[in-house]
Amino acid sequence: MILWPQPITVVGWVALVIVLCVIDVLAAVRPDQLRITRELPPSVRLTEAADSQLTVVNPTRRRARLRVRDAWPPSAHPSGTHPWIRLDGGRSIRQVTTLTPTRRGDLAAAAVTVRSFGPLGLAARQRSLSVPGVLRVLPEFRSRSHLPSRLARLRELDGQASVQVRGQGTEFDSLREYAAGDDVRSIDWRATARATRTMVRTWRPERDRHILMVLDTSRWAAGRIGTGDTDQLRLDAGIEACLLMAALGSASGDRMSLLVADSMVRQRLAGTAKGSALAAFSDRLSLAEAALVETDWSMVADQVSQLCRQRSLVVLITGLDPAVHAEGLGTVIGGLAHQHQVVIAHVTDPAEKDPTPQTTTAQEAYAAAASARLWLAGQGLADRVHRMGVEIVHADPERLAPAVCDTYLLLKATGRL
Repeated sequence: MILWPQPITVVGWVALVIVLCVIDVLAAVRPDQLRITRELPPSVRLTEAADSQLTVVNPTRRRARLRVRDAWPPSAHPSGTHPWIRLDGGRSIRQVTTLTPTRRGDLAAAAVTVRSFGPLGLAARQRSLSVPGVLRVLPEFRSRSHLPSRLARLRELDGQASVQVRGQGTEFDSLREYAAGDDVRSIDWRATARATRTMVRTWRPERDRHILMVLDTSRWAAGRIGTGDTDQLRLDAGIEACLLMAALGSASGDRMSLLVADSMVRQRLAGTAKGSALAAFSDRLSLAEAALVETDWSMVADQVSQLCRQRSLVVLITGLDPAVHAEGLGTVIGGLAHQHQVVIAHVTDPAEKDPTPQTTTAQEAYAAAASARLWLAGQGLADRVHRMGVEIVHADPERLAPAVCDTYLLLKATGRL
């Protein structure tokens, strides 16, 4: 009958296969009978790996033959292996999916798809089960490599290293005997009377100051700088500056606050506890996104007033654009500079051309003239703002974070905080 198939023979074989598949499906463990739980780390840094661990429990008495797929968004880059699982009744097994995220923010797990095969392997039951899980992807913090050298300078500044650097601060450090060249205004007359020799006070930059990092997430932050594979958002460079300052300021004993804003407040973090600034900043900045809107600087100034009840260091990570300065930052910078020590951190584009390049055609000459005019306008604006007492930091994305920290250390050493 097989060699000379007849219609009835074909129908018989098809019916047999259908019956076997039905029996196989009925013998398979139903996916909704399984108990699946998920374990995730609370967070992971960008480009680092994290494991999503699923625990599958078979509460039935039958052996389960499974394939389990733990689905995640494409930016999580989950590992693509889905091995066979043979799970006896009453037993459990763990399946690990390795994630290597490439975007900041919260990654939410999609459904877990379970395909349960029967003993014959001819057919399977399949169902997608909801097993919630959220992984927070923190900023990469590439500028961490600059931290040790700045901490060493900070220890010298605070008198904790072998070299004691005495700045003209406002916090009392110690008494020592008068030496030629010392400022007579530093003489402590009571200590001199007790010691029967002239004693002077020494000072160091004050600790426990307040530092507010203001990150502009308007359309300025959405601009890309650099070329090719090295281009990045201005926002990313600003985030790196906030993180490095959080680590350094926290180590210095200063209170760190954060304001992320554009047309509205996106994130606000007031006065972190000692030693917790970096973790708190990383958590909040993981959700920062650039928006194609203009910054409401009046609202930002009001927020600064609420967060800074005393004279503070206010670091504005934003752009100095002559075209919009008068109607934007220029409306509030004078008042901020009068009440606080203000630093403006501006990200420059390393791909920008020399303002005075060699030109060979009329079109190149016009382009060079426009570029030079814009550059000169920017320099003039920076000079005007600097005369208000505002420190200006211009640096490319890789140098912005350490440059801001260097300015902070300089202000601390000279007692201007």
